[in-house]
Amino acid sequence: MEWTGARYAEKPTVEVTTWIAAPPGRVWALVSDVTRMPDLSEELQWAGWVDGAAGPAVGARFTGRSRHETFGEWETTSTVVACDPERVFAWAVGDPAEPSAVWRFELEPRDGGTELSQWMRMGPGRSGLSFAIDAMPEKEQKIVFVRLREFERGMTATLEHIRQRAEA
Repeated sequence: MEWTGARYAEKPTVEVTTWIAAPPGRVWALVSDVTRMPDLSEELQWAGWVDGAAGPAVGARFTGRSRHETFGEWETTSTVVACDPERVFAWAVGDPAEPSAVWRFELEPRDGGTELSQWMRMGPGRSGLSFAIDAMPEKEQKIVFVRLREFERGMTATLEHIRQRAEA
């Protein structure tokens, strides 16, 4: 991935992909259950459905609590913006019309298993990263680059956890 020179307003993205020796249904059960995501992520500490939502559906909302050594702890509310069972699960963080980020899992049956991709896009809405950029605008490109690399590492680890669980 090439992020050199990316600015937050450009809505940079990152994506990682892996192949899992398990059918899409088994992988879907892992990626679409936000309450299990904290077990698969170092940064996400807790997640739960809100407003009476019992599971993934377009418009369903969930709250997540995260922790990062630099940014501290924070809580966000996300809205499911795409939910096609065994194919796509995506959510917008914050206001769906102007999210601070959009995250997506895509599943594709392939070679007797599942190709799983995780993708995220920063912005356009403000996030915790915006405060760091406000404080050091001359370092915006480096701040964005470092955070995208962190997301890439975290997403790679998350997909590995999903792979291990789905194949077990």
